[in-house]
Amino acid sequence: MPGRARAVAERPPSPRGRTVRVAVATAAAVLPLAAVLTVGSAAPLTPPLGPCSGPNCPSEWPPPNNGDFKGQDASITVFTGGDYLVAGRAAEAEGRIVTLGDFTIDKSEGGGAFNAGVVGVGSRVVPPNGSDFMTVGGNVTVQPGNSLLIGGSDSRVQAFGNLRYAGALTGTVSIDPTGQAIKDPDAAAPYQSVLAQIEEVSACVGRAAATGTVAVTSSEATFTGDGTSAKQVFNVTGNLASPSGGQIGLVFANIPAGATVVVNMLSADPVINTYTGTGIPGDQTTEMRSKLMWNFPTSTAAQILGSAQFQGSVMAGNPAGTTTITMPGMNGRVYLAGNLVQNGSGGYEIHSYPFDGDLPDCEVTPSPSPTSPSPSPTSPTPTPTPTETTTSPAPTSPTPTPTSPTPTSPTPTTSSAVPTTPTTPTTSPSSSSAAPTSHGPSSHGPSSHGPTGHHPGPTHGGGGGQLPSTGAGNAPVVLGLAGVGLLGLGALAVLAARRRGRHS
Repeated sequence: MPGRARAVAERPPSPRGRTVRVAVATAAAVLPLAAVLTVGSAAPLTPPLGPCSGPNCPSEWPPPNNGDFKGQDASITVFTGGDYLVAGRAAEAEGRIVTLGDFTIDKSEGGGAFNAGVVGVGSRVVPPNGSDFMTVGGNVTVQPGNSLLIGGSDSRVQAFGNLRYAGALTGTVSIDPTGQAIKDPDAAAPYQSVLAQIEEVSACVGRAAATGTVAVTSSEATFTGDGTSAKQVFNVTGNLASPSGGQIGLVFANIPAGATVVVNMLSADPVINTYTGTGIPGDQTTEMRSKLMWNFPTSTAAQILGSAQFQGSVMAGNPAGTTTITMPGMNGRVYLAGNLVQNGSGGYEIHSYPFDGDLPDCEVTPSPSPTSPSPSPTSPTPTPTPTETTTSPAPTSPTPTPTSPTPTSPTPTTSSAVPTTPTTPTTSPSSSSAAPTSHGPSSHGPSSHGPTGHHPGPTHGGGGGQLPSTGAGNAPVVLGLAGVGLLGLGALAVLAARRRGRHS
């Protein structure tokens, strides 16, 4: 595409340009980090986690769409304390991405592009221009046949941001101007406190006493709340799947309006396999999304599978754990102390939606500051006594010995040598999408997903219609709608000369 920065590898920006862009990125990162919660507490998450931050947050978050940008969000959408592997035919991750370990694209099924920061179909809320769209504390490795695309445009404006990384950069990376690839050995340093917060908050929330019950059958899991608590907590010691591991429905009952809902998955290797979730207004989990948290406090190997536009945010507190997400759409924040494997047989995506819930508290009396004088020479320094405000049952399985499970696709070995100059991907768009699939009783026309013609799907109007997988692979992706149908998605025509997010 004309005007797009191509084949970026360890390219130092001009001194003046670097000064301006680093200043913007620092302002976006450091200011929110000052508001990180006190160790040992939970309650509302604060930016850069949780809610949308910055002056251009949308007043309403639309369902996944491919229209014009709806606003900007400086908060983190995806955080991993470990490595982030893109495998299979995973296609996109929307919003601001921070990975303290390595970031690797190794799409085993024929390779292809992976969009970061800006996606073709999602909330269409992007990070602020000039900020770091992606921060990597280790190496960035894009295997041959794959490419990393950062930035994009709508029918009016361009969204651009930086890739900041500490290690080596190898492979094909394309960044929309005037975003840059910036090598920074201290790229991960500002986010160590965020990692600590995720570990502590996940552990705290995992100790919360249940306020409701969970009944799992071969076809459905029903979460029944107490009808009154503003924080509804459900503790699951097994899986949310059928006895054979297949998909089931998820239903919530007796939940007060506006309540935060926490589902603690307490086993070592929990699985959620569901078709529940559409993103369409009026759908139960869509309405719960901004206050719905799926928490994996001790898991070593967690899986979120199925055919849904899965609603709600995910937190995992074990730094030695790996969470594998194989969902057509993950609609919420993804905050992991450990590793992330984003997988899928089609154009599977992570969409940027905030978490505005009020999590259970773990009160901890802070230690007195060594620099704070005592009120009087005769007053002894008090000894703090930690207290718990909730009594919670212990998980049925002990905290696992940290192990690093093998991801579904092996993380490639990267070299610490000087990165090779990536091969410039062709600027000529090509169409490789499968033909649109009917996803419901309504008849809709195909949608455009940038010059490559990805994201075919039905038209979405208001709260009607149904949502498909918002990414397009070479095979159509089947989505579940409350267990009975496939999802359809409204799409607006995009300009042929502008990229809104491309992948294969």
